[in-house]
Amino acid sequence: MSTKLWGGRFDMPTDKLVEAFNATILIETRLCPFDIEGSRVHARMLARQGILTEAEAETILGGLDQVEKEITGGVFVFDVADEDIHMAVEKRLTEIVGPVGGKLHTARSRNDQTTLDSKLHMRAVIRELNALIRALQKTLITKAEQNLSVIMPGYTHLQTGQPILFAHWLMAYFWMLERDYGRFEDLFARMDECPLGAAALAGTTFPIDRDYTAKALGFRKPTENSIDSVSDRDHMVEFNAAAALCHVHLSRLAEELAVFSSQDFKFIELSDDFCTGSSIMPQKKNPDVAEKIRGKTGRMLGNLTAMLTIMKGLPQAYNTDMSEDKETVYDSMDTLSASLTVMAPMIGRMSVLEHNTRQAAGRGFSTATDMADYLVRKGLPFREAHHVVGGIVNYCIARGKLFDNLSLEEYRTFSDKIDADIFDAVTLEASVAARRSHGGTAPDAVRAQIARARDIIGEK
Repeated sequence: MSTKLWGGRFDMPTDKLVEAFNATILIETRLCPFDIEGSRVHARMLARQGILTEAEAETILGGLDQVEKEITGGVFVFDVADEDIHMAVEKRLTEIVGPVGGKLHTARSRNDQTTLDSKLHMRAVIRELNALIRALQKTLITKAEQNLSVIMPGYTHLQTGQPILFAHWLMAYFWMLERDYGRFEDLFARMDECPLGAAALAGTTFPIDRDYTAKALGFRKPTENSIDSVSDRDHMVEFNAAAALCHVHLSRLAEELAVFSSQDFKFIELSDDFCTGSSIMPQKKNPDVAEKIRGKTGRMLGNLTAMLTIMKGLPQAYNTDMSEDKETVYDSMDTLSASLTVMAPMIGRMSVLEHNTRQAAGRGFSTATDMADYLVRKGLPFREAHHVVGGIVNYCIARGKLFDNLSLEEYRTFSDKIDADIFDAVTLEASVAARRSHGGTAPDAVRAQIARARDIIGEK
């Protein structure tokens, strides 16, 4: 006969291969404190409702305290024969307090219990991740403030477009991360309904108080449909989606750090303690941390795809396919946490090579748009001005010149509207300073942007 807690209906014990194949207990040990928290509240609710006596509830609560001590003390035995953390805790509880431990599972199922645990755990993880996002945002702000006078090329298609402030480039990532922060906050709010009490799928015949349970566990209200409560894994899908997108943003930043630290750009110098060397080429300093972050993005996208695929064809309500959710979500949690943690000091300790960024901004005719705007202010339609400046660029390329090398006479062969003030109009400083629109790259606009960013994260 089966010795499982659910084994009364079975004539044979579970095959050891099946136990090992089905077990999730070794994956979900991180759920222990949340499983015990849910059990404590459930026990108190059962006593409040007269389903358990006060003495029974106190015995169970004392047993849960002992289980918790064994887990935190590292002496609890996690055995695949127990299948999952819920069964392991209940089995050990019963060993400690006797048959009364079996009453804890009255009016609940592992179906609503596992959903509760995953939501409690995920809400705690979201708080930790958003704290890490804020730490990286603060680092970006600080580095931007330290480099408010540094001019660099701004790119489209990885071709030089217009000169921008290095601080403006950094702050672009602040706002990407701010959207990531908001997505996690939105997910946290959507998980503000408590599934405990949905039981297996249809609710329970016992007179439970789901409102009490929800409030005691920090939720706004109980879930509205018992079937949906136990078959819902939207929060797992959403988490992997939000985490994947956040990691895509980190990957884009890592890509630019790797490119900008290369000898062909040399805009930045990464700190030695965030780089590695080559086993054969002594001169090498490789941006391995940035590359590692970039590489880990593949598994984040894979985790999202896996989670969506697990859910795409499931009938209601609970199916064991759902137990496959944990590995993908936990991996996304751990990977994003590690990448955010290492990215902040890597940014904080990097050096900005202002001379190189400025030289690069001076190449590639980055002030061509400013020259066109200059001609527009002189009365030319923009399309005509665009054509004139294109001709000037072509002239310079053919002769190996930059705008700075042209004489006024050469300029005037292209348009008689060009005067001596052209030389002041197309400097890098003038180009950057002219873009004063909200969100633009002018120094005052970037300072205002940083001030708004500091206000968002609660710093003045």
